[in-house]
Amino acid sequence: MCRVVDLQQAVLAKNDTTAHHLRTELAARGTSVVNLLSSPGSGKTALLERELVLARERGIPVAALTADLATENDATRLARSGAPVKQVLTDGLCHLEARMLGGHLDGWLPKDTRLLFVENVGNLVCPASYDLGETLRVVLASVTEGEDKPLKYPTAFGLAHLVLVTKTDIAEAVAFDEDAFRAHVEQVNPGVEVLLTSARLGDGVGALLERALDAAQGAPVHRPVMAQQHHSTHTHTDAELGEASHGHPHTHAAQGEPGAATDASGAMAQTRA
Repeated sequence: MCRVVDLQQAVLAKNDTTAHHLRTELAARGTSVVNLLSSPGSGKTALLERELVLARERGIPVAALTADLATENDATRLARSGAPVKQVLTDGLCHLEARMLGGHLDGWLPKDTRLLFVENVGNLVCPASYDLGETLRVVLASVTEGEDKPLKYPTAFGLAHLVLVTKTDIAEAVAFDEDAFRAHVEQVNPGVEVLLTSARLGDGVGALLERALDAAQGAPVHRPVMAQQHHSTHTHTDAELGEASHGHPHTHAAQGEPGAATDASGAMAQTRA
């Protein structure tokens, strides 16, 4: 069991190092990454499409990379915005990793891109542990998913810089309790901003773009308590890291434990300190 945990931590440590380098490289060319995490069906593709359209109308150079286990449906939808879009098929892998993202950007990402939106695989478990070199990590939850979502997925919500509630146009129909949801978010991530959105009605559209631009321009980004608690230095040999890089564990330490997060925002915290 200890060997499994050590291997998982080695994988995450290697990812953190790669993410730090990727963040530095992208920052040097003026590009900031926004990592979008949510469950399947949260409505993040619909909201992202509206944000991309708005960015294009304002003349802001943006691009989007979307990851899925199968199909290119999301890329087709996002491409309607007119922004450069790339689909990544993970072939069963439940999350993106920094090295994967970096590899897909080579030769594709336009040099003048100011914001790169990454639509992660629909999953609130595995993606939460992997830093992608992002400037802003955003977790989305629809009103249909229940007010206790933050408590069920504390790592995902606990490491977020921003939380978006989607599909608010049907909040009354599904008896969504906004106060309860906000209280649960506050419990796992004190002080994080929670915004309400409806891609269908346009409510809150543009808020994500504004927060992303602010972060790209160096405005202070929320620092999750969980990220600070879990930040630690990994002490693994090069051999261990090399061995770990050949595997992609789909199971991680229990959520809320230090090994689970291995501080997905750790490199970000170091960069901004």
